[in-house]
Amino acid sequence: MSRHIQVTFDAHDPRALSCFWRDVLGYVHPGPPGVDVPEGVDPLSAWDDFLARIGVPEEQRNTRSAIEDPQGHGPRVFFQQVPEDKVAKNRVHLDVRAAPGLRGEERMAALEAECARLVALGATRVHREEPAPPLGTGHIVMADPEGNEFCLD
Repeated sequence: MSRHIQVTFDAHDPRALSCFWRDVLGYVHPGPPGVDVPEGVDPLSAWDDFLARIGVPEEQRNTRSAIEDPQGHGPRVFFQQVPEDKVAKNRVHLDVRAAPGLRGEERMAALEAECARLVALGATRVHREEPAPPLGTGHIVMADPEGNEFCLD
């Protein structure tokens, strides 16, 4: 039997990092448990109200956040606050599939366009890996606002 997975990020600012990855992946913030968030209402505002109502102290309200695939296909992504900084290269990273099926210059142009969009959201471009046939199709290494590496693939 297969299992569902959740990807978890350690973060200094879970809310901000979840907003970045929401916009990268086209995910959404789920509403609080038992709360029906009306169309057009920001789920994060609903969370603020919910956490205040259940007595969570204000200084603890940004200790975690989550995003979900609105179509239910991709894994849930969870963000948990930690005090320490990231100090080394990730041993696991996400590949954001921005150019599936494309090859050569068409692929790299699509990756460059997505790279520009993500830099505008707060990502950092680390380096571009050129196509190297027969196996290397080219990709761009990036980092999110807290320094976690990921690839545009």
